[in-house]
Amino acid sequence: MTTARTAARTARPGERARTARPGGQARSGRYDVVVVGGGAAGLSAGLTLARARRSVLVIDSGEPRNAPAEGVHNYLGLDGVPPAELVAVGRAEVSGYGGEVVAGRVVSVERPEGGDFRVVLEDGSAVAARRLLVTTGLVDELPDVPGLAELWGRDVLHCPYCHGWEVRDQPIGVLATGPLAVHQALLWRQWSERVTLFLHDTVEPDDEQYERLAARGIAVVDGRVAGLETTSAGDAAGRLSGVRLAGGRVVPCRALVVATRGTARAGLLAGLGVETTERVMDGWVVGDHVVADPAGATSVPGVWVAGNAADLTAQVVVAAAGGLRAAGAINADLLAEDERLALAARRAPVAAGPSHGPSHGFSPEVEAEVCERVAGERRHGI
Repeated sequence: MTTARTAARTARPGERARTARPGGQARSGRYDVVVVGGGAAGLSAGLTLARARRSVLVIDSGEPRNAPAEGVHNYLGLDGVPPAELVAVGRAEVSGYGGEVVAGRVVSVERPEGGDFRVVLEDGSAVAARRLLVTTGLVDELPDVPGLAELWGRDVLHCPYCHGWEVRDQPIGVLATGPLAVHQALLWRQWSERVTLFLHDTVEPDDEQYERLAARGIAVVDGRVAGLETTSAGDAAGRLSGVRLAGGRVVPCRALVVATRGTARAGLLAGLGVETTERVMDGWVVGDHVVADPAGATSVPGVWVAGNAADLTAQVVVAAAGGLRAAGAINADLLAEDERLALAARRAPVAAGPSHGPSHGFSPEVEAEVCERVAGERRHGI
């Protein structure tokens, strides 16, 4: 069976492999595309663009949303792969095709009118990009209940398709944070017959909802949740053993489901005029995301977005697919620009000899200018 480790590709003949440089600086220069964010979406885009023979730089701040999880699931061929391993393999694949991956945090992006994007990193280095792809993901905002953050991604969960199998047949609690709680409880009932809905001072279900919960054998507990009980694990956080109510009662529980509010990491785009909007489900705001078309193009020319920054509900495999789709759209956009520049250069007047008037052609000087603008360091000259 092929594993993620053995799937890592090596550099192609004649191509220099570049690897991630933790703590190092991005090479100053000009790229066809700079990708901000090195998770599944960003690395998938980097791989696609590198294979398209584009100069691409992926900048990763090392803050993956799924870092606490033991494995990535529903990713065909890689089910259960640890998140860090998937990232390592992805970096190697991007590098194997000549792309660059660096560790760093982007602090600002600006674009002089008609020019390239200038991407500035926290260490003071800066690079230029013809196009920008943002795959910075989102931040999960947890309810203010002691103990949730410490167990997030292990025993405090949110997605049944990501974690349901691992807690099947266990006592599962659902912490109500809004009107979608009944839906959550009924959904998680598919994975266990022992599901408890903790109302936690939210809106009480109506009679129809109570009947639906009762029909599926789901218990409903009133009162505010004050904290979580865990098994002893020395200095480290233990595993969830129960949910403690404000009155002191502890309800046994091995997993607790929480609906977070997902906030897109899109602050660096504000200066470019990229818009974000709220994501609403059944009349309830569940987060915000960057506004983009199906291929990831934002309202600002030259700026794309993919992954959870664009789709709050995207699992890892969907985020990777979004990165690939955005990369294809970006490459098409660059192709159109390359063609426009080449045509303009071909049609530009070229100085002729003293006995001839102006003519049109592709002189060495014109070709050098076009290659500089289009190919950068990959230009071949004449």
